[in-house]
Amino acid sequence: MADTSTFSGRLARMAKVGANLGGFAAGAAVARAGGRSLDDPRNAAELKRVLGELKGPLMKLAQILGNIPDAVPPEFARQLSELQANAPPMGQGFVRRRMAGELGADWRQKFVDFSPEAVAAASLGQVHRATLAGTAGGATQQAGETVAVKLQYPDMGSAVEADLGQLDLILSLFRRVDGSINTSKIRDELAARLREELDYTRELKHLLLYRSILQGDAHVRVPRPVPELSTGRLLTMQWLDGSRLLDWKEAPAEVRNRIAEALFLAWYRPFYRFGIIHGDPHLGNYSVAEASADSAIVNLLDFGCVRVFPPAFIEGVNELYHAVAAEDGERAAHAFELWGFKGLTPEIRDVLLVWARFLYGPLLDDRVRPIDLEGKPGEYGRATAAKVHGELKKLGTVTIPAEFVFMDRAAIGLGGVFIQLGAELNWHRLFRELMADFDVSAVAQRQAAALAKAGL
Repeated sequence: MADTSTFSGRLARMAKVGANLGGFAAGAAVARAGGRSLDDPRNAAELKRVLGELKGPLMKLAQILGNIPDAVPPEFARQLSELQANAPPMGQGFVRRRMAGELGADWRQKFVDFSPEAVAAASLGQVHRATLAGTAGGATQQAGETVAVKLQYPDMGSAVEADLGQLDLILSLFRRVDGSINTSKIRDELAARLREELDYTRELKHLLLYRSILQGDAHVRVPRPVPELSTGRLLTMQWLDGSRLLDWKEAPAEVRNRIAEALFLAWYRPFYRFGIIHGDPHLGNYSVAEASADSAIVNLLDFGCVRVFPPAFIEGVNELYHAVAAEDGERAAHAFELWGFKGLTPEIRDVLLVWARFLYGPLLDDRVRPIDLEGKPGEYGRATAAKVHGELKKLGTVTIPAEFVFMDRAAIGLGGVFIQLGAELNWHRLFRELMADFDVSAVAQRQAAALAKAGL
């Protein structure tokens, strides 16, 4: 990714992104003039190639788009979902300058050990492993403790704003392919969440929020932040040892099922009970602390993307569940209204119910089963989304509510994780236990108290 630490670097980033996408748009236009449709798979593959070369925020946005069912034409969704939202790590000189800029010239004295090379690198920043010296004098700091130091790349605010402008070009191309989905709310939601991810002070509060709402849950661990060594562009937190989820793919079925159960509760309990989700269910954002045939503990990592929902949205989740179970179209219409869908015709409502039946299917089926009976890794929900997309294309444009974007994307992402693990559980009973005493006013009270405690 271009050096965005200088004004010339920002201009270079904008020029590179604009030139690459402009070249793609021009090529697609020429191909269309020659008789090739814009939704031709070759166009989708070319866009994936172009974005893969750019790295940085735009590729992260494109990857998210590809994992939001029905947001983009099916062939583009398949290609974009395969992007890996990462970037080349900063060199050691950059790291030293960035750390000094955030913690002062004596920053190195605050650590007994600090890995000069990143142990992980993503689209907005990278992570270093370090050992605390215990010199900051803060209540949360423990001398000798191993920590993860998340350091944001230089001037990412400018890079994000430049790439958001290019996102508009991508979405305009999709509108030419298919106007059945109004992506304006999707674009705004992506922009809002990405800008929040740049604020590591907010992410620190997200850590405090999740530590509070999952307190006492034996199946999940959330890292403890170190505020004294954190800033708006630097986040220091407890290092949680764990192994990759995919390292457990060959474990006995009972062990894989306990890991999946722990993940289900770690993700859905905050959603159903507090109206809050961990919005980036990427395989790399979880690890397994320990697992056996009897129990498992998972680590939740990376809290940049956390979405807080109006309690009425969770009421819509509950209403739609019961509507699908009872095949009650009127109750389903009410649920869609609670979610923010406006002016749905009965025909469009019935098409959206196809998607709802897919999502709720495992939760309605009172037996041990896979999350998806097809069970194809990387394809969870894609056939159903394509069917829904095709039907909506015939009926008119639907505006997807902003709140729907990350809930849907996260549910599909987590389902994909369950498929990778080959998990088979009674999803119905897990869901009913979480929702047994559902009351929207209680969700509102719990949410307000948790947000206030975290300072959000």
